[in-house]
Amino acid sequence: MYSTTDFRKGLKIEIDGTPFEIIEFQSFKPAMRGAMIRTKMRNILNGRVVDNTFRSGDKVGRPDLESHDMQFLYRQGEDMVFMDLTTYEQLSLKETVIGNKGGYLKDGQQCRVLIYNGSPLDIEIPISLVLEVVDTEPGAKGDTVSNVTKPARLETGISIHVPIFVNIGDKVKVDTRSGEYLGRE
Repeated sequence: MYSTTDFRKGLKIEIDGTPFEIIEFQSFKPAMRGAMIRTKMRNILNGRVVDNTFRSGDKVGRPDLESHDMQFLYRQGEDMVFMDLTTYEQLSLKETVIGNKGGYLKDGQQCRVLIYNGSPLDIEIPISLVLEVVDTEPGAKGDTVSNVTKPARLETGISIHVPIFVNIGDKVKVDTRSGEYLGRE
């Protein structure tokens, strides 16, 4: 069992037999009442996002999740194909189920696939990854304001905002939770 004090972004919980992943949470204290936790959660089974409010100290279940080390092989239409590193079995997941995490995967990259009651549901990827910039506008000379950014497309196809000094071919470190630029490598 988890308590509301254990809540954090990315935590997997179970409510009424359904697994959820916490996307956002915020603590607040209404007048004349105890503290409350407002959450935005993604239903892991169908991908729907729901809002829920808990009283401070409420208990929620811990889902029966298994995780397997797998290797991302390739994309096939809307499916993403993974291979179990111990049994060499292949399985596919819909890109809509994985969400934006699929945009950070390169062919051959290892990750953990979460399995709930025998069926694959979600993946866990590292918090930060180093990816190569394949398309971006050149920075203008004299544009030296420190917080100016421009869009850049990375080798996996996802777009992020980078500082103007980043060029095509540079390797950048990206936060996979928020899609923010963390630095050059």
